[in-house]
Amino acid sequence: MKTVHHTQGSLARQRGSLIPDRYRLFLFALPFLILILVFSYFPLYGWVYSFYNYRPGFSLGETEFVGLQWFKSIISSPTQTQEVLRVMRNTFAMSALGIITSIFPVIFAVLLTEIKSVWYKKLVQVLTTLPNFISWVLVYSIAFMMFNTDSGIINKLMINLGLQDAPINYLASDNHTWLSMTLWGIWKGLGWGAILYMAAISSIDQELYDAAKVDGAGRFRMIWHITVPGIMPTFFVLLLLSIANFINNGLEQFFVFQNPINKDHIEVLDLYVYNTGLLGFNFSFATAISMLKSLVSIMLLFFANSMSKLVRGESII
Repeated sequence: MKTVHHTQGSLARQRGSLIPDRYRLFLFALPFLILILVFSYFPLYGWVYSFYNYRPGFSLGETEFVGLQWFKSIISSPTQTQEVLRVMRNTFAMSALGIITSIFPVIFAVLLTEIKSVWYKKLVQVLTTLPNFISWVLVYSIAFMMFNTDSGIINKLMINLGLQDAPINYLASDNHTWLSMTLWGIWKGLGWGAILYMAAISSIDQELYDAAKVDGAGRFRMIWHITVPGIMPTFFVLLLLSIANFINNGLEQFFVFQNPINKDHIEVLDLYVYNTGLLGFNFSFATAISMLKSLVSIMLLFFANSMSKLVRGESII
C-alpha cells in the first residue's frame, strides 16, 4: 500500500514538473493581468471619440469623422491654448506643492516613533489616519462648518478676537488657492502617508541603536544618523513614483471645492476634462485633452525612470 501511494505521489510530482516554474508563476499572475487589461487598457478604446464630432444620443457611426481637428484646435485656437495652459499650470503647481510637502509624512513618522507612551502613540496614529478614509465631500462639509460666513467657527473666533470686523467668505476666495488645497491634502493624507515610513523604521536593525547608545549618541543624533538613512530608500522610491504620477492629481478634492470665484486657479487637468466633457457636452475635445494628459504622464514616467537609474543605479520600470 505504501508503495502504491509513493508511486502515485511520484507521478503527480512528475506531471506538475511538466510545467516550468516561469509558466506557473505566469499563471499565478494571470488573474491580475486580466484585471489590468479590462480596467486599464480596454477603456483606451474610448480614445476613438477624439477623432469624431460625437454628440450624445447618436452612435459613433452616425457622427462626423473629423480626424485631428480637436487636437489642432488646442494649438490653432488662442482661447483653447490659453485654457489648456491655465489648467496645466494649475496641475503642475499643485502637484509640485504635493511633492515638496511629501517630506511631512516622513517627519511625522519619525516623531511618532519617538513617542514612548504606547497608548498615546496609538491614539495619535488613529486620529491622524482616520481622515484618509473620509470622502472629499465630507471634508468639504467640515470646511463649510468651520469657514462659512453665518455660523463658521473660524469667523466667530476671528471676530471675537478683534482680528476681523466682519465675516469673510474664505471658501469663495481665490487668495492662496493652491496653498489651501495643499494644506487640505496634507491634513487628509498625513497619517496614512506616515504608515509606510513607520514600517521602514521598524525594519531598521535595533542593534544599530544599541551600539549608538553605547557610543554616547543622543536621541537626535540617532535619528539623524540611523533613522533618516534607513527610510531614505523608501522615501526616494515613493518620490520617483510621485514624479511619474505628477499630472494625475485627481479631481474629487478640486471638484467639491471649486466655485466661480476660484475656478481659474483650482481647475486642474482632470477637473477640466470633466467640466468640458460631462458638463460642457464636448466629449470629443475632452477625450483629446485626456490623451494629452496620458502623453505627458508617459514622458514624466520615463523622466523618473532615468532619474532612478542615474541616482540609485536601478530603474523602476
